[in-house]
Amino acid sequence: MAVVALTGATGFIGRHTVHRLARDHRVRALVRTPAEDLAALGVETVRGDLDDDAALARLVRGAEVVLHLAGAVHARDRRTFFRVNADGSERLAHAAAAARVSRFVLVSSLAAREPHVSAYAASKAEAEARVLAVGRPFELVIVRPPAIYGPGDRATLDLVRGLARGLLPLPAARRGRFSLLYVEDLAELLVRLVDAPGLDGLVLEPDDGRTGGWGWDELAAVATTVTGRPVRVLPIPRPLAWLLALAGEVAARLRGTAPPLPRDRLGQLYHPDWVCAPQALCHLPDWRPRVDLAEGLRRTLDWYRASGRPQRLFAGEGP
Repeated sequence: MAVVALTGATGFIGRHTVHRLARDHRVRALVRTPAEDLAALGVETVRGDLDDDAALARLVRGAEVVLHLAGAVHARDRRTFFRVNADGSERLAHAAAAARVSRFVLVSSLAAREPHVSAYAASKAEAEARVLAVGRPFELVIVRPPAIYGPGDRATLDLVRGLARGLLPLPAARRGRFSLLYVEDLAELLVRLVDAPGLDGLVLEPDDGRTGGWGWDELAAVATTVTGRPVRVLPIPRPLAWLLALAGEVAARLRGTAPPLPRDRLGQLYHPDWVCAPQALCHLPDWRPRVDLAEGLRRTLDWYRASGRPQRLFAGEGP
């Protein structure tokens, strides 16, 4: 039974992953605040965050594998993205090297393929480069998930709302294509990466198995079948999206919060190709995505309708 040091256990992907991980492994998780639900699973917790070298040393001491999920998806500025995503990953990698961890699994993002499109994408690409620069004292596996969806996700909440209501406002490339993956399938993949042999140096881009990804009209067609009502796509021209994003930034600045849709993120949203290249997954022949888009949307929409205020379901992202 391997000891797995986990970051991001209280985030969307982390919560799904830790439930599966704790069945077969000893898990030690980095958390900012006490987490009773983790304790109930038998997970040991270490208080701290990615800025805390002492906490990181405690987290990785005696661990065979580091599973690094934590990161900033929303931030006030470019500096914060880099402090959390790049600096934090580098700091954790150095701690893992000092503790002689055998394997380091870095959960990055498909956005890292295109670092020019946003500060988030650039910070994820930099995180990969920083971990590689540590010198490979451990086996390194990089996972670049596409858009992940499922019950409890706040990042796709507006998308779920639109599908539920039958009207999907679209601040994105109208003819763009993208891959998707249901959260439980990603969690299962991450758990398998703890023990699977022969993975050193791989960059994995897992998806739901749909060759060529999805288009917005195809997504709307599946949602129409699932909901039993027509779902219409409403494209938002990029100049209008820019104005809406600017207004959101001004309001967020007055509130002292991160903007819901920063202008910087528009380059990522309007990029036309977010389709995974899943060829490297041949090294994991026993993993296959099990939940197709129709079933995944059905489960997600059921959660959305039942939860009332779904943004409160998961109280926070990982440290």
